[in-house]
Amino acid sequence: MSPEVLSTPAVETAKVADRAQSRAQAARRRKAVVNLARVLVLVAVLGLWEGLSRAKAIDPFYFSMPTKIWDQIWTWVTHGTALGSLGEQIWYTLFEALLGWVIGVVAGVLLGIALGRIRLLAEVFGPYIKVLNSIPRIVLAPIFLIWFGLGPSSKVASAVVLVFFPVFFNAFQGAREVDRNLVANARILGASDRRVTLQVVIPSATSWIFTSLHVSFGFALIGAIVGEYIGATKGIGLLVSQSQNTFNSAGVYAAMVILAVVALVAEGLLTFAERRIFRWKPAGSDS
Repeated sequence: MSPEVLSTPAVETAKVADRAQSRAQAARRRKAVVNLARVLVLVAVLGLWEGLSRAKAIDPFYFSMPTKIWDQIWTWVTHGTALGSLGEQIWYTLFEALLGWVIGVVAGVLLGIALGRIRLLAEVFGPYIKVLNSIPRIVLAPIFLIWFGLGPSSKVASAVVLVFFPVFFNAFQGAREVDRNLVANARILGASDRRVTLQVVIPSATSWIFTSLHVSFGFALIGAIVGEYIGATKGIGLLVSQSQNTFNSAGVYAAMVILAVVALVAEGLLTFAERRIFRWKPAGSDS
């Protein structure tokens, strides 16, 4: 046997390794380009905003400017707000949003899987869920304020109703889209309805559920903020309300920036958790 034949597997292995390394380098370069483009877009927008405000092309009283917004955030960080420390306001809003998000996610997943698996329940409760989903949830915030008062309960309730429906519909659809062959094979092997649900349906619907989690946490923040804006004793939403009442546009934008940072951190954590859970998925399957 010739040396060329013996060396063929090693050569092919080296080629595969080189291609994998090239793809990894291309992916890193692309990520660097994307991150650089994002930074440049942000700098361009902020620079244009600052320039237009200073040139009075837009009214700085209403639109403020990035430097004043940064000064407001720095003032809140170093000297606190009229309601207390900035960290306390962030934690209060985050606590309401997280609690509402957890309750809404658990309720949405349980009911979505149950109605997706049990056709009778879907036929009985389906019309009621559609009617409730058609109600603008934001208008429920004043009702919750009347029911539960100025404390965190009314904000948690607002967050729950905003989170529940997207999670419910994704879980319901995920339970309905389970491969029927998998269910049939599990039943042939003697699996009960409970084991089919726990070991086949829920794992199959997990990707659907995680898709809704990314959107639903933003909804939870909206619910908490709207509730605080209408009536509260502390929180970022109350900061927005007080800034608006005192015509402090920089304070309104500063609160929005803080909320955006909180939402981005939460999105990053969810993405990290999703990648850890779905490590078996190909890297491009999400796109």
